Amino acid sequence: MASAIKVSKSIPRLEGKVALITGGSRGIGESIARLFTKHGAKVIIADILDDLGQTVCQNIGLDLAAFIHCDVCIESDMERAVNFTIEKYGKLDIMINNAAIAGDLKFSILENDVSDFERVLSVNVTGVFLGTKHAARVMIPNRGGSIISIGSIASSIGGNTSHAYTSSKHAVVGLTKNVAAELGEFGIRVNCVSPHFILTPATKPIVEQYPHLYTNVYSNLKGLDLQEQDVAEATLFFASDESKYISGHNLAIDGGFTAINPSFGLFSRLKAN
Repeated sequence: MASAIKVSKSIPRLEGKVALITGGSRGIGESIARLFTKHGAKVIIADILDDLGQTVCQNIGLDLAAFIHCDVCIESDMERAVNFTIEKYGKLDIMINNAAIAGDLKFSILENDVSDFERVLSVNVTGVFLGTKHAARVMIPNRGGSIISIGSIASSIGGNTSHAYTSSKHAVVGLTKNVAAELGEFGIRVNCVSPHFILTPATKPIVEQYPHLYTNVYSNLKGLDLQEQDVAEATLFFASDESKYISGHNLAIDGGFTAINPSFGLFSRLKAN
């Protein structure tokens, strides 16, 4: 008599954990929120897109997700979002700094306005700083936690997007490493996830405005397209205990794009004209 094959159930990777996600009303942030709750976490979505955020929470289930209005550039908003998380769920295990803007794409630095440059840095860098600061405020006493910021391929190479956006994402990686150096003493891990260009509600207007630049994005992995879910899965790894000994790391989710030069060398993919 043949023995029955026992199929084990998948264990939720974030069972009992609480996550705060900035910019979680749509795009990558929404994908992270949905995936985290599937893996047992409770989430707080912090965003300025109130209607979208509340709809996402209702769709996920109000027993698993809650929304709070939060402009990440305003410290009192960020402080309130963290306090709200503690009041509702009693703790904060995971902080996801996801909120970001692209800014105006101009082809000459002479045409770049300082006001636009500062606006991008305010959201993409100051917002990450404030999220990290206030997450650390409540994680340090508990001596543990995972802080994850969403970077970009623009955090390690130039020429793919605006001066402001590229500068901001480089800064996010620097901040990640610096804070990781400090908070390791308290058992808090700080990491960065940096995806390749991906079509989201935030990037769609750029693709529509510059189709000749962004509709045929090069990938070293043929037959695959990066999806929001892929970024969420990588973020899940850093949020879970599976990555318990990883801190100060910038994980590129780019199919090898930032690791190779496709126009030169032994494995060149671009044919000479």
